[in-house]
Amino acid sequence: MRKKLDEINKKIIRHLQEGRKSYKEIADALSIAENTVKSRVRKLEEDKVIDITTVLNPEAIEDQIIVLVGIQVKDLSYVKTGEKLSKLKRVINVCVVTGRFDFIILVHLDKEFGLLEFLDQELAQIKGITVSETFVVYKSFNLKIPYLIGDEEHTDKESHDE
Repeated sequence: MRKKLDEINKKIIRHLQEGRKSYKEIADALSIAENTVKSRVRKLEEDKVIDITTVLNPEAIEDQIIVLVGIQVKDLSYVKTGEKLSKLKRVINVCVVTGRFDFIILVHLDKEFGLLEFLDQELAQIKGITVSETFVVYKSFNLKIPYLIGDEEHTDKESHDE
């Protein structure tokens, strides 16, 4: 269920986006109690409106590759297929889109697990894909990604070859 954000929550989120700001600093800036900020942030996290995490600039790290993959599927079970795609190793984001593709996925690769490995070991496991087209990102603007490099981040993900 989608949540409507009130003005206080919007202001809290803006302050959180600046990073490393304490709840007290946010409370002082908004002239509200620190406990109000804490409880609202906790509620926003519980409702999955926000996720406080560290993000990386992939262009600042050596040997990182960002790839967009356009995917067409033969059936219309977009939610089920999207969930399977989201569980693939190194997938950062999955979007159902309009246009010639059904999905666009964002993938974070490196020299140890590159495009060929992703296509062969991961994407090939998803049944029903009729077309895939890859787009290697040479330069991005404002792209920040979660830190996913290494296999340990996917040990709790479910199997995708159901």
